[in-house]
Amino acid sequence: MALRLYAHPFSSYSQKVLVALYENDTPFEWCPLTPDHAEAYARFAQLWPLKRFPLLVDGARTLPEASIIIEYLGLHYPGSMPLIPEDNRAALEVRMLDRFFDNYISTPQQKIVADSLRPEARRDVHGVAEARAMLDTAYGWLDKAMANREWAAGDRFSLADCGAAPFLFYADWTHRIAASFANVIAYRHRLLARPSFARAVDEARPYRPLFPLGAPDRD
Repeated sequence: MALRLYAHPFSSYSQKVLVALYENDTPFEWCPLTPDHAEAYARFAQLWPLKRFPLLVDGARTLPEASIIIEYLGLHYPGSMPLIPEDNRAALEVRMLDRFFDNYISTPQQKIVADSLRPEARRDVHGVAEARAMLDTAYGWLDKAMANREWAAGDRFSLADCGAAPFLFYADWTHRIAASFANVIAYRHRLLARPSFARAVDEARPYRPLFPLGAPDRD
């Protein structure tokens, strides 16, 4: 039975898993959660009432959460590109950076976007200012970390880069990475040039009008 992935092409967390699947040419059945696929969405809601995507289904096994899905793929469907090192110390560095991109890039970025969808009278001006400050702090930390690295955890593309790719992609749209963070900008360019992420970006292009802050005419 083929793996089934319930995901939206424009979702950053969906793209995180797609990058992992594309890196290893892992066969899967795409179950797009778009308005013209109501049946797939109904199945998805039954499988995972929290309705947060992506969701991977492998036979009787249902797995939510992008990082867990990628860990599962590495255990049960390993390919030529291992995304988590076998060495425990190296794996810990990868997992730490994975949490960094989730918590300090994606979370504040999504806070800003979600706030823009609220009625103006209910917007959280203070919370958005804190989110922007967090992004600037995270960019600064990452700029130093990437000074002598090609990928997030060193020389090898990993789980951490699967998340960094879409999270930095949208974060730069939401809160522009300052020119002073040249290492972050260069890293983001390398991620965009990676075939697995470039494919995910291209698949999501039709949905750019959904970006509430206005998708820029770049990338």
